[in-house]
Amino acid sequence: MNDRAALDLLLEEGPLTRTRLGELTGLSKPTASQLLGRLTAAGLVRVTGNVTGRPGPNAQLYEIEPTAAHVAGLAVDEKGITAAVADITGTVTGEHRVAAPATNKRVREPAAEAVDGALAAAGLGRAALRHTVIGTPGALDPRTGTLRYAPHLPGWQAPALRAELAALLGTPVVIENDVNLAALAERHRGAARDADDYVLLWIDEGVGAAIVLGGRLLRGATGGAGEVGYMPLPGAPLARGGPEATAGPDGGGGFQMLVGSAAVAALAREHGIDAPTAPQALLLAASTPGAGEDFLAALAARVATGLAAIVAVVDPELVVLGGEVGRAGGERLRELVEDELTGLALPRPRLRLSGVEGSPVLAGALYGALAAARDTVFDTT
Repeated sequence: MNDRAALDLLLEEGPLTRTRLGELTGLSKPTASQLLGRLTAAGLVRVTGNVTGRPGPNAQLYEIEPTAAHVAGLAVDEKGITAAVADITGTVTGEHRVAAPATNKRVREPAAEAVDGALAAAGLGRAALRHTVIGTPGALDPRTGTLRYAPHLPGWQAPALRAELAALLGTPVVIENDVNLAALAERHRGAARDADDYVLLWIDEGVGAAIVLGGRLLRGATGGAGEVGYMPLPGAPLARGGPEATAGPDGGGGFQMLVGSAAVAALAREHGIDAPTAPQALLLAASTPGAGEDFLAALAARVATGLAAIVAVVDPELVVLGGEVGRAGGERLRELVEDELTGLALPRPRLRLSGVEGSPVLAGALYGALAAARDTVFDTT
């Protein structure tokens, strides 16, 4: 327990002297010295320098040994797979993307190619990896091991895929819903760092939500908690039969048909704002007086209607807007959604924009892989 407490402090606080580590853990100097000696011998800690400019002998600074282990995180979308490799401290050392259309039923090879490319960029081989987490649309059913709610990713449906990828990469593999991973990233370094009960509303090509209550992710009996893209709402066709009933990612109806990227671009055109993509339409709206504000107000009303249904059931302290639509809409869209939400639901959660730079899904996959790897690597018993 002392070893793990010390390692976690070194991760959180950065390099520490023996004296400072003893103060933070409450350990005596002899015990702290023995602990650091043990961790150094185990290859988990190294001396990184000395504290100078103070009376007496220079104190040595200790830090986590970055090369103690590495992990891989992957983000899967309709066009390809992005992989990143990080050392045990969480520093990303390599990244690589492979084009892989969603219609491709062979996913083992491009997934392995993406990982190998990230490892090559980091100057490593597969033997360096300890754990791998893959973020995909849909959710893995814990009862069957099958990916559900993602008919547009046929290659990821095989129940044996996870075991096959684990054998290929030589690490344990977890396949997790992409929005759930994005919510994990928001908790660690984004907008939800101060919240135990929050919802991440992800508005992108697809629409989904991640629900965190008491600091724990709500998954549901089949892994489908948060699949709000199929939620019936006024003004949207019903998604009868769910996502498996159609070939598209929207399941043919529901919230997705009101605020998904395609719907946002179409709404913009109705207001005279012609742009090829939803993010471009939202950026153009910001510089188009009159029509731009009307478009944003209409979109905010749609987002708030769906959000009111979620908030009324979950009552979170915080809602985070993420995905390409949430990000591109920026602070103005957030303000309008917040105003629209007033009166639609009794709870009044705080509303924030995503605070994660880069890919939240990839960042969340790496955090998940790091948590699992640290539990194994940092176990000195």
